[in-house]
Amino acid sequence: MSFGDPNNPYGQQPQQPQQPPQGQPGYGYPQQAPQGVPPQGGYGYPQQGQPGVPPQAPGTLQANNGLISVAGLGTVQVATMGSRFGARVIDGLVIGVLYFVLGAIGVGSLVGAGETSIQDCNNLDAAAFETCMNNNTEAAGGILAAFMGAMFLLFIATLLYEWLMIAFLGATVGKLALSLRVVKENTGQAPGLGGGFIRWIIPMVGAFLCGIGQLLVYLSPFFDNSGKLQGWHDRAAGTIVVKK
Repeated sequence: MSFGDPNNPYGQQPQQPQQPPQGQPGYGYPQQAPQGVPPQGGYGYPQQGQPGVPPQAPGTLQANNGLISVAGLGTVQVATMGSRFGARVIDGLVIGVLYFVLGAIGVGSLVGAGETSIQDCNNLDAAAFETCMNNNTEAAGGILAAFMGAMFLLFIATLLYEWLMIAFLGATVGKLALSLRVVKENTGQAPGLGGGFIRWIIPMVGAFLCGIGQLLVYLSPFFDNSGKLQGWHDRAAGTIVVKK
């Protein structure tokens, strides 16, 4: 009995082309990754720095460790309230020394002028004594006015002290001593005149309420739920206090 082609001397059927097994590449079937092997490019989570993944936004806190990403500065530490209080104490000492020195000079001048005027007028008759005392009183009034003017200028200087130093340096003497800086949250630069003025004027306005408003402004970082310890004056000025 013959099978297949009669001209085939061996009587075997011709072999059929083998079908490729499913899943083999190159035959139009979708490829499947072996089990337990992650897909190329990670585990499916977006990675920082990959194309199409935006970098971390400036001002974003990293976990709850007090580190924050600031444009131009990179990752820095948010200044603690303890360090900020220490800077305030140092600034208070600096300003207090200026007040003490100028105040002592002014009071000494007034006392000296009063004693001299009484001695000069003691040996005069009644009419001359009265005239002498009137003249000395006017002179003392002029000295007192000059003293009050000097104290007012000192008061203005202490107000400008924080405004201008924060505006251009981002720090007062106290903050410099403790390596603290006030920077714009979106640029990492010093606040400038505008930002420094806003940050300065808000506590000053609060000071008119018997100092209670000013105290609340300085304590307001405790009320910040973002973790950045921004006070009301910092939020208004768009600033943040960091440790450098």
